[in-house]
Amino acid sequence: MLLHLSIRDFVIVDRLELDFSSGFGVLTGETGAGKSILVDALSLALGERAEADVVRTGTEKTEVTAEFDVPPGSPLADWLAANEFDTDGCLLRRVVDSAGRSRAWLNGTPATLSQLRETADFLCDIHGQHAHLSLLRADAQRSLLDAQAGAQALLREVAGLHGHWRKLRAARLVAEKEVAATAHERELIEWQVKELKALAFDSQAWRDTEQEQCRLGHAASLLDASAAALAVLEEGEVAALPQLQHASRRLGELTAHDPALGEATQLFESALIQLEESALALRRYRDRLDLDPARLAELDAHIDAVTQLARKHRVAPEALPEVLAGLEMRLAELTLAADPVALAAREQQAQAAYRDAARRLSAERTRAAQSLSTAITTAMQELAMDGGCFEVALLPLDEGASYGLESVEFQVSANAGQPLRPLAKVASGGELSRIGLALQVIASRAHAAGTLIFDEVDVGIGGRVAEIVGQMLKQLGADRQVLCVTHLPQVAAQADWQWSIGKERVGDATLSRVTLLDAEGRIEEIARMLGGVTLTDTTRRHARELLDS
Repeated sequence: MLLHLSIRDFVIVDRLELDFSSGFGVLTGETGAGKSILVDALSLALGERAEADVVRTGTEKTEVTAEFDVPPGSPLADWLAANEFDTDGCLLRRVVDSAGRSRAWLNGTPATLSQLRETADFLCDIHGQHAHLSLLRADAQRSLLDAQAGAQALLREVAGLHGHWRKLRAARLVAEKEVAATAHERELIEWQVKELKALAFDSQAWRDTEQEQCRLGHAASLLDASAAALAVLEEGEVAALPQLQHASRRLGELTAHDPALGEATQLFESALIQLEESALALRRYRDRLDLDPARLAELDAHIDAVTQLARKHRVAPEALPEVLAGLEMRLAELTLAADPVALAAREQQAQAAYRDAARRLSAERTRAAQSLSTAITTAMQELAMDGGCFEVALLPLDEGASYGLESVEFQVSANAGQPLRPLAKVASGGELSRIGLALQVIASRAHAAGTLIFDEVDVGIGGRVAEIVGQMLKQLGADRQVLCVTHLPQVAAQADWQWSIGKERVGDATLSRVTLLDAEGRIEEIARMLGGVTLTDTTRRHARELLDS
């Protein structure tokens, strides 16, 4: 349920703080006073697209905040938790600046517009004043029926299976048409796969090969450098190690005569030990290192083969395993494509899976169509269309479509004895308004949202029909919060509470104002709706009778 709506600098609204009640409430007022602006502001908080012109003239930004309650354990609470939002209530905040840039928050955490719209599906169902016109479109009729059937998940499954089936069918047709081209490509890829497999490329082995080739390629230099170092240390005519060893012994002998020489002697001996170990390591390295031209030639040939193949496929050598995997996958596809019988079998399996799911969708639609047809026909009698009949027709499609095995068509007979014909062809403006309103009200009963909003959906009706519409909305408000923007006193009189929306001149600006009406205020407002500018005792008495009834 909507608890609170805060609006700052939205169109002609400067500041509004609105607390909402449960049940059925109406928003009334003169045309242009801003009744629908409140619905637009709420829509903005619920993730609707924002334009710069919503920012009130002379201000820098618009800000709208809507607060809803969240029952513990509800689907919305689960969704908030799954998306890492606080689950203690639901506070939607939207800010739009004068340049049209928009920011949004959900329970104090930055959110995307997509997340706001997902949240809105749990919270609110808004019906606009021109919603009945969309019911003339076949896709809108089908969507309404599927929503009534609760078949959206099954519809997505059917669409996915249909796409898979059509893809396999296209693949079979292409294979049958391009047999020669497929065979040529397959032959080429088979040769490429054979070439890559023969190379037996391995990433770790490649790194080892590069290191070994580098070492063998510089073996002569390595031998020269190690021999030169050994000559300086111990193998040359003036080798340093024998002389240093002699100096070390001499220092050790003299330390007995002057202990102050001990520190220098220890440092000298430590350095000598390091040099002796270095000489030992150099001998081992020199003895192990050998010139192997044959091995070097072998490594050079392997590196050259890898490099050429990588250049051929326009990748780095390390990417050759990925190239091989991709070619093997493509080869498998081509092998299948070269076998129309196998392709046809896969296509038939996909078609069977699609038709099985589509038949289940048809069964759900059939049940919902029967229920909806009965409910709308009954509502038509209540809305002064005596003898009228409404039927949801399911028209078979030969091959089916992404949305199932049938199209959906709303058919109507406005008067007894007349045949059923498509809604778009036979309904007058007034009849379409009434049928559309009945559809919206009945469809809302199946919606999970706790708040239902009807924005001037009662246009084109009046008199007894308007009173019946008010009763229908009041019945909805018995277990749901229902808000209705209306010009009809018969509808307003049925409400549990009523707001009056008006305009006020403040300086150079025209601002919208909202007043919660008490009992006397409602009499005055409904009398205005009945009698126009000049109120008389008669119109007030009529207003009181409407409220009392």
